[in-house]
Amino acid sequence: MALIQTSLIWVAYAVALGILLVVSAIFVFLYQTPRDRAASITGVCIFTMSSLLATVLLMPVDIALVSSTTASKLGRKKDWATPDKVESIVYTLQIVYYTLYSLDAVLCLLVVPFTYFYYEEYDEAETEEGTQTLGTRLWGAFKYTIAFIIIVLTLFLVGFFIPFGKAMKNGKHMDLDYFKHLLSQNHGERALSFSLGLLITIGTIIYIIYTASGLALLPVALIKSAPSISAPSLAQNTASQLDSNRERQRQLEGRNEGREGGLDSRDRRELEALVREERTLVRRERLAAESGGEGRPFLIRAWIKVEAVFRPLKLIGGFLLIIITLIIWTSMLITGIDKAKNSVCGVKCGYVLGHINIFQPVNYIMVLSSKVFPIDYIIFLLVVMLFFCASVVGIAVVGIRFLWITIFKIRKGHTSPQALLLATVLLTLIVLAINYSIAMMVAPQYATFGSQTYCNRPARHPGEQPDCTHHRSRIISCSELADNPAAYDVCTPSVVSAFLNRITVNFPFFGVIDFWAQFAFLGVYLIVFVATLFRTPKMDEEQLDADLEEEEEEGLLASTGRRFNATWQDITGRSKKRQANYGTVDGGVDEDNDETPGVGRGRDNY
Repeated sequence: MALIQTSLIWVAYAVALGILLVVSAIFVFLYQTPRDRAASITGVCIFTMSSLLATVLLMPVDIALVSSTTASKLGRKKDWATPDKVESIVYTLQIVYYTLYSLDAVLCLLVVPFTYFYYEEYDEAETEEGTQTLGTRLWGAFKYTIAFIIIVLTLFLVGFFIPFGKAMKNGKHMDLDYFKHLLSQNHGERALSFSLGLLITIGTIIYIIYTASGLALLPVALIKSAPSISAPSLAQNTASQLDSNRERQRQLEGRNEGREGGLDSRDRRELEALVREERTLVRRERLAAESGGEGRPFLIRAWIKVEAVFRPLKLIGGFLLIIITLIIWTSMLITGIDKAKNSVCGVKCGYVLGHINIFQPVNYIMVLSSKVFPIDYIIFLLVVMLFFCASVVGIAVVGIRFLWITIFKIRKGHTSPQALLLATVLLTLIVLAINYSIAMMVAPQYATFGSQTYCNRPARHPGEQPDCTHHRSRIISCSELADNPAAYDVCTPSVVSAFLNRITVNFPFFGVIDFWAQFAFLGVYLIVFVATLFRTPKMDEEQLDADLEEEEEEGLLASTGRRFNATWQDITGRSKKRQANYGTVDGGVDEDNDETPGVGRGRDNY
C-alpha cells in the first residue's frame, strides 16, 4: 500500500512536468521573434524554465510524501513508516531538491550567460569569409563567461567559510529539536544554503517589481484586453483603407506630372499626410496578420485559435482572479503580521514562526485539501502558475530595465533572443523568490507539515504507538513549536521548509530581508491594483509598434464592447466581408493583384 501511494505521488509529479514542458515551450515560441530564432537559445530557455518550475512543483510532492507517513485521523505514524523508511523518503527528496537547486543556479549563472555571449559572438560576414568558426565562437563566449565562473566560485567559497548563526545556539528556542537540526554542520550544505539564500534575496527584489505588478495587472488586463474587432476584420478594413490611400497618392502624382514646380503646397501637405497614414496602415496590417497567425508556427496558430475560443470567458476569469489574488494578498498580510508579532526569535532567526496564531484562509484550504491527494497538488499547481503568469505579465509591461532606462521590451512575437535570455534569468530568480513566498507566507503550515497530526497523549513505553482513545487525549496539527514530546516522534517537516528555514536560521540577514520584502510586495500590489482600476494598463501585446497612434490602435484592439462576433471571426480566420468577396482566400495574397498585403504598390519606399 505504501509503495502504491508513493508511486502515485511521483506519477502525478511526472504528469505535471510534462504540462510544464508544454507551458515553457508555448511561452518561448509565443514571445520570441520568428526572424531571429536560434535553436540553442530556444532549447536553453525551454529547459531552464522547465527546471525552475519543476523545483517549485516538487513542494507538494514533498509535503504529500511526508504526510503519507502519518495516519492523520489517529495522530500517529503508520505501521510501515519506520524511522528508517521515513529517513529514506527524506533522503531521496533531499537528493532531488539539491539536484534541482544546483541545476537552477548553474543554468542561471553559467549556461544562460554563455548562451547569450555565444549568440552575440556570431558575425555573418566573418562566417562567410571563413575567419569565424565554431571553435572561435565557443572560445569568445567562454572568455566572457569566465567572470560568471568567478562569481559562482566566490559565492561557494564565502558560503563554505562564513560563520553561521552562532548566537542561535545559546537561545532558549534552540533547545527545541526542530530548530537544532536546522543549524548546518556540513560545510558543503552551508555553501549551497548561502548561495541559494543570496539568489533568493536578489530574486525577491525582482519579485517585488515584476510579480507584484503583474499580479495586480493580470486580472484587470483579462477584463479589458479582449478586442472588439477580430484580426481578419481588422486586416480587411486596413487593406481597404490602404487601397484608397494609395489610389489617392497616385491621383495626386498623376495630376502634377510634367509641372515644372512639382506639387503645389496644398497637394504636397496632403501627400505627406497620406504617406504617414500609409506607414501606419502597413504596420497595422502586419500586426493583424501576425495576430491571426499568418506565417507563424503551427503551435502558435493553434494557441491563437484556442485563445479566441476562450475569449468570452476572459471577463468572468478576470473577476474571479481579482477575488483569488485579494484572498492571497490578505493571507500573506495575515502571515506577515503573525510572524512579526509572534516569531519565536525575531531578527535572530529571520522571523521563523513556531505555529500559526491567526486564522489564514489559503493555509486552511491547502491543509484541508492535502488530506485527499492530488486535490492540494492541483490547487498548488494553479497557484504557482498564477504567480508565474503574473511574473510574465509584469516583465511584459515593465520591460527589462536598468533604473529608468528600458534595455529590452518583451512582446509577443517580437522578443529578441537576447531579451528572451535575460527574461529567463529574471524568471529563474523570481521563481526562487516565489518558492520562498509560497512556503513561508502564503501557506506556511501546509508547506511545513501538510496534513500531519499527533496525539497529545504520548506512548507509555518505548516503541509503542501513542493511544488517542483516551477521553482526555486530543489530535493536534503538527507545528514547529509543539509543546508535547510525542510530536517529535510523529511529525516530519517537509524537506523544502527545512531547507528554507535552514537558510534563515544560519544566515538571519537573508531571512530578515526576505521577510520585510514581502510587505513591500504587498504594498506594490496594492498601489498598482488601485491605479489599474482607474486606468487601462498598456500591455505590449495589446499595442501596435511604438510609433503608431496609441489612442486609435487601443480603440481598435482593446475596447470592452460586445466581442462574440470578433471571437467567431478569429476562430474561423476570416471576416464576413472577406468571405463574401474572396471566398476561401484568407492568406496573404490578394487575387486581384497578386501582391502581398503590406507591400506598397508604386510606393515601396514608404
